[in-house]
Amino acid sequence: MTLPASRLRRLFVFGLLTAAPALGFIATAQAVPSPDEQKVIDRLMEHVEAKSAMVFIRNDAEHDAAGAVKHMRAKLDHFKARIVTAEDFIELCATRSEMTGEPYKVREGKGPLREAAAFMREELKRVRAELHKAG
Repeated sequence: MTLPASRLRRLFVFGLLTAAPALGFIATAQAVPSPDEQKVIDRLMEHVEAKSAMVFIRNDAEHDAAGAVKHMRAKLDHFKARIVTAEDFIELCATRSEMTGEPYKVREGKGPLREAAAFMREELKRVRAELHKAG
């Protein structure tokens, strides 16, 4: 059975009109990490906060681990609609200054100064392995 072109157009338009509210709802829904992924993000911040010898450098100012995590939590709250994974968290909250674009840096103890993004990705690997092992 073939429908006339005018009927097909009406069905198509009707379909668009009835789907629009649902599509609008989907477009405005916020991204949210799954409970498991939120656990990974929380554990990652716990790992960082526990590093008493770590210096976190943001816009040329040094901060201790607790200050770094406080800042990351504030950015997490700001970007919560865009964060689904721990990788999103690192990219949006622990990589660079939104104001200056300068990358965050980290120094552990007397170790070398390095990019915070690489440090956070390494910590994320440790966290995921730890959580996987715990089952």
